Amino acid sequence: MTDIMPAFRGEQIFMPTSFLEIVELPDGRIELRRAEDEGSLVTLDFSEDAKAFLQGQHVEVAKAMLSVGVQMAGRLAEGEPEKDDGPRVLH
Repeated sequence: MTDIMPAFRGEQIFMPTSFLEIVELPDGRIELRRAEDEGSLVTLDFSEDAKAFLQGQHVEVAKAMLSVGVQMAGRLAEGEPEKDDGPRVLH
């Protein structure tokens, strides 16, 4: 499975290509990469428990996660500061 998504604004600063793609690898991992490159920019690996919880919709969840990440990277590349609304809990 491959989805191609238009590059985010500000991309020319970090990535000279126009498109990124989301690929489901044979081992089930999901990868974001440049459309013309085999190298991974980001790899998501859902556990079997997570896949079961998501009832087989893990690819759709991965697409949403990566889309939001690309949008955020574009905003940061344009110099839009990240909002600091208090403590950040990462877990």
